[in-house]
Amino acid sequence: MIQKPKGTIDLYGNDGKKFIYIQSLINEIMKKFNFEYIKTPTFEQTDLFKRGVGETTDIITKETYDFLDRSNRELTLRPEGTAGVVRSFIENKMYADSNQPKKLYYFSSAFRYERPQAGRLREHTQFGIEILGSDSILSDAEAISIGYNTLKMIGLKNIVLKINTLGDKESRESYKKALIDYLKPNIDQLCSDCQTRYLNNPLRILDCKVDQDSEVLKNIPKFDNYLNDISQTRFNEVKDALDALEIEYVVDNKLVRGLDYYCHTVFEFQAEIPGFGSQNTICAGGRYNNLVETIGGPDTPGIGFGMGLERLLLAVEQEENNLLNERLDLFVVNLSSTKEEVYALVNNLRLNGFSVETDYLDKNLKAQFKQIERLNPKYFVIIGDEELLTNKVKIKDNDTKEEQEIDLFDLVDFLDFR
Repeated sequence: MIQKPKGTIDLYGNDGKKFIYIQSLINEIMKKFNFEYIKTPTFEQTDLFKRGVGETTDIITKETYDFLDRSNRELTLRPEGTAGVVRSFIENKMYADSNQPKKLYYFSSAFRYERPQAGRLREHTQFGIEILGSDSILSDAEAISIGYNTLKMIGLKNIVLKINTLGDKESRESYKKALIDYLKPNIDQLCSDCQTRYLNNPLRILDCKVDQDSEVLKNIPKFDNYLNDISQTRFNEVKDALDALEIEYVVDNKLVRGLDYYCHTVFEFQAEIPGFGSQNTICAGGRYNNLVETIGGPDTPGIGFGMGLERLLLAVEQEENNLLNERLDLFVVNLSSTKEEVYALVNNLRLNGFSVETDYLDKNLKAQFKQIERLNPKYFVIIGDEELLTNKVKIKDNDTKEEQEIDLFDLVDFLDFR
């Protein structure tokens, strides 16, 4: 038997319904915030991610799916969404649009060769947003607000927002020097990955899951001591904006995110749910004011985030959040000798906005009642030759068991007022 590749999942049944429900909810939120949908290719030129994400990041050095096509071009399956969107922003000259900033959102598969575990897949679906063309702290607040409101509307309760600032280039360079000087005497006590990161990407050491409880990292220099006045003022203004929106947050000085392009505001929404596990970041993002220029576009500030939908579903399950309260409106028991006529009626009800199911397997009455028990519709109705002849049907409330006789062609009106 051929099985799915390791680190991937099949979504179907209730999980599939929840997945579609979450996407539809997000679409409605995006309309309210005036975001446009964008779709970019599943694979891009490898150089895009090397330049955009950073050649020394774990994603590029360990996790990307790289391949040569039949013309020996170097291509990579998308490991994250931002770089592809920025490439599209540049290539399609969106920076020249009169309506700025450009506010874009997407649903896309992302691929990373990681050790599969609960909440971490080699292929996952990412919902992401990008706000390109604005350096305003209001854009920072809007990005965080969208993540906050999405999780709130889904119904998750045990979620904590953590924020930090990486400051501007001057602040980051000052901190990197202090961090390297501090770690130098004890770098051999950290894991091999951190020893590699020490010179190439020292900030990533702060985010190491292996050494997170190491004595060496307990007294590292604090980032906020190395922020210049501009960076500190900006971070204070972001916090003020979140306070105005009544969004609670925790400042986490060790929060750095794993991609080279971040500056100033970075943030994560983490699920603090018993049994959820260590992979508890639901949504993460930050500001990237130099990324567009790095990839070859004009100097354009930006901010965005990514949210893994499969991990989000896992959080919903762990919180025992039902999420789906929808029920089938009607089940039509089809006992007619002209089943096509009854199916035409079913189709008409669906086109009028009702969820309706019927029998497709020529089951007898008893078997169709068993199906009603499984599906638990709000109402059910039996339609046979007599009902078609008299245009009268008895519709039954599946909860109260109350029954009403109505005209067959009044079904739409009947369901419309329930």
